[in-house]
Amino acid sequence: VQLQASGGGLVQAGGSLRLSCVASGGIFSINQMGWYRQGPGKQRELVATVTSGGSTHYADSVKGRFTISRDNAKNTVYLQMSSLKLQDTAVYYCHAYDSVWRGYWGQGTLVTVSS
Repeated sequence: VQLQASGGGLVQAGGSLRLSCVASGGIFSINQMGWYRQGPGKQRELVATVTSGGSTHYADSVKGRFTISRDNAKNTVYLQMSSLKLQDTAVYYCHAYDSVWRGYWGQGTLVTVSS
C-alpha cells in the first residue's frame, strides 16, 4: 500500500486547510485510515482516524475544529482543518492499516499556521 498526501501549506491563524491522502496498491485491503502530526521538537501524535465503516476518533486538541472523512470509492481520506491555531503547525502524516492490521505511512505534508 502506498499513501500520497497533499494539501499542506501556509495559512493564517483562524484559517482553514484541507489535506488529502490517496491510497494505492492493495487498496482492497485498507481498513482504518488516519492522520498523525509531528510538531517542531515534539513526538508524532494522533490527530484523527476513520474506520472503513466511517467511525471517527479525534484527539482532544482538534475536536470541533477538524473533520476526518473518507471516500472509499476514491480510496482517499481527507482532513478538513478549521479555526487553525499556531500550535497546529506540524508535518502531517497519513496512515493506514490493512485488513491484517499492518501499518503504512505516507510522506508528510507540512502545515504552517502563522499569526
